[in-house]
Amino acid sequence: MPRTLAITGATGFIGAALLHELAGGGREIRALFRSRPAPAADGALRAGVEWVRGSLDDTQSLERLTRGVEAVIHCAGAVRGATREQFDRVNSEGVARLVRAARQSRPRPRFLLISSLAAREPQLSFYAASKRRGEEALRAAGEGMEWSVLRPPAVYGPGDREMRPLIEAMRRGAAPMLGRPEARFSMIFVADLAAAVRQLVDQPLWEPGPFELHDGHDGGYTWRDVVTTFARIARRPVRPVPVPAILLKTVAAANQALARRFGYAPMLTPGKVRELTHPDWVCADAAFRKATGWVPRVGLEEGLRRTLGSIRVNQK
Repeated sequence: MPRTLAITGATGFIGAALLHELAGGGREIRALFRSRPAPAADGALRAGVEWVRGSLDDTQSLERLTRGVEAVIHCAGAVRGATREQFDRVNSEGVARLVRAARQSRPRPRFLLISSLAAREPQLSFYAASKRRGEEALRAAGEGMEWSVLRPPAVYGPGDREMRPLIEAMRRGAAPMLGRPEARFSMIFVADLAAAVRQLVDQPLWEPGPFELHDGHDGGYTWRDVVTTFARIARRPVRPVPVPAILLKTVAAANQALARRFGYAPMLTPGKVRELTHPDWVCADAAFRKATGWVPRVGLEEGLRRTLGSIRVNQK
């Protein structure tokens, strides 16, 4: 088991779950952050976490982050943007810089890239293409290092700001249906993803992957599966509201044009619409299970229950 780990993206949704899963147990963790002051650590994380201020653009901070560690877990990434350059600067070029910094350490650490299932379909969007290029950057720059890649599907759970608007809409009794009715997609609860990372990190040997993983529901879900499950948890009817693709495309195009003019990073873009309306985001996790022995613990109903419960608690 690696005793010293470097983590990027530790202040984000997935990164915070990784930090909670990996901190303690004799491990020492070095975590990259950009904000001032350093992130506050809760009671479980006060010991064994060293915060390193910097960014993926700052070679010196990356060298400080990776110096002397046994494994690097790269979780940071850009999910918003209007141009290829905005995504590539973080998701591709940032990976290459971090790998080069890690290569300076002796002995060289293992390197785990938390990519995205979107990398499977790079033609869909700037984001998807940048995640694929990030994997390729690791493959090219990581020669002589032991490395691996995870491609999680839709990740959800307490603290997920991206899924919260959908949860709030369903609480009010209406569920926007953003994709095709027949489209299927896999999901994974954030704590299960964090446990999968720990399971991989603790393996004596790594296989490169890329590995897909999901919550154990083979064949994925449809939007109606999610809506039906949520309605059962909330004990109230939830009405599916199909959102026409032409409306999504129109709003996305306008949003991207405004973002380029005024300089903000949008979430809804034409590329994101192509991702949302893609018919097949179903994962196959047999290879990852065989390589690590990992088994997911949280199914959709329990995961949505915990997510909804966290929102209710925070609103009190």
